[in-house]
Amino acid sequence: MNYIKRVAGHTAIYGLSSVVPRLLNYLLVPLHTRVFLQEDYGIVTEMYAYLAVLIVLLTYGMETGFFRFSSQDKDTNVTYSTAFYSLLFSSSLFILLASFFSNGIVGLIGYSNHPEYVILLASIIGLDAFSTIPFAKLRLQNKPYTFALIKILGVVLNVGFNFFFLLICPKYQLFETIGIYNPDLGITYIFISNLIGTAVSTLVIFFIPGLLPTTFSFSRLKVLFIYSFPLLISGLGGSSNEFFDRIFLKYFSNPELNPLYELGVYGANVKLAVLMTLFIQMYRYAVEPFIFSNIEDKDSPLKYATLTKYFLAFALLIFMGVGLFTEIFQILIGQGFREGIGVVPILLLSNLFLGLYFNFSIWFKVANKTWYGIYYTLTGAIITMTLYVFLIPVIGYYGAAITKLVCYITMSIICYVGGQKRYPVPYEINKFLLLIVTASILFLFGYFININSYAISFIFRIGLILSFIFVFLKIEKISILKLIKSLKQ
Repeated sequence: MNYIKRVAGHTAIYGLSSVVPRLLNYLLVPLHTRVFLQEDYGIVTEMYAYLAVLIVLLTYGMETGFFRFSSQDKDTNVTYSTAFYSLLFSSSLFILLASFFSNGIVGLIGYSNHPEYVILLASIIGLDAFSTIPFAKLRLQNKPYTFALIKILGVVLNVGFNFFFLLICPKYQLFETIGIYNPDLGITYIFISNLIGTAVSTLVIFFIPGLLPTTFSFSRLKVLFIYSFPLLISGLGGSSNEFFDRIFLKYFSNPELNPLYELGVYGANVKLAVLMTLFIQMYRYAVEPFIFSNIEDKDSPLKYATLTKYFLAFALLIFMGVGLFTEIFQILIGQGFREGIGVVPILLLSNLFLGLYFNFSIWFKVANKTWYGIYYTLTGAIITMTLYVFLIPVIGYYGAAITKLVCYITMSIICYVGGQKRYPVPYEINKFLLLIVTASILFLFGYFININSYAISFIFRIGLILSFIFVFLKIEKISILKLIKSLKQ
């Protein structure tokens, strides 16, 4: 069980690079939802949805390709340098083209007076995409602390400049007088702050020993492309499932409603479900290097199955913890955005199934059958697009949230079934289902039973969470004393 402790430990360390930045970014949610109207925040939500999809396009699966071939090659520097220069070239080209055609692009999305949106976001996307490979090398070298510090630096700068431009500058005429601040820019300062943080964290990479490339190989680039291209297609399908809800809300909401208002409310509440996404990201950072470095281990399928079981148990705890206490988490967003709080449990559960899909998808990455990822994500994309068209006009952002849940449940199921046929992993599916059903029933009790006394209600919901932990320990036949003893070893 030492590998579980190792992955858990790395998950916690990589959590520094995810938890701390996300906690810092949480400071931006109350700031933005109190400084800007719902419609303004709707624009920010839409633009960052485009950003998330385009980053997948600009990295074109190279990160996973780098892990896959670095784990089996003696000279990992060739793979690293080739991927490094490939992303540097494509990212630079993207920034130049997006900036050149910025006027036309903003015209297409309805913000023709703001080409700076496109220029700033293109720069953020390009720098983020390019830095993916250096950060991946830090993970491969088991340098999570360096990884975390650089990531945290970028986010601290982003958050700091957000507060500077949006909270401090408006209070003092001096900043406007000397040309540092222009009140007409509004939400543009969100993008400017992000760019500053991203640019600095990217520049720091060049000062870290061992992260500068030394060579380039066209033959290695070809190998990386052949492996990674299917991941690009499946990644685009996956990102469309994950982020197109924000875009579709703008165009498919009931005409009688204000689409940007709806989008702003939904976007703010999506932030409250971020703890699940955050945990998945932490887990992925830690488990991917472990998986690819243990491909030749005959016990690796059993290890994957065990890791997935513990992932699911912890994810269900997050689902219950956040879902049962939304009245506490909603303090993070402005009063005018809290009407959409009901979508948070749905989004938490949908993100949980997205995490399960990531675990099940390991089979086609390890077996070099990455084309199967296209089939699974495109199936999800078809479901997503279809349900968006039918549900969003009727029930608005609830339709978007329900669609994501249906999509990820379906993708998890078909990926699991496909994997068991071609790369069997001994997942304890009966236990998985029992844990999901138990957590769901306990959650429904706590969510819908109305207790007038908040103190009693709080204790009741804590009791439900402890009940789930008790069920899990019973299923695993683990005593609390044994668990504490194993953690100390």
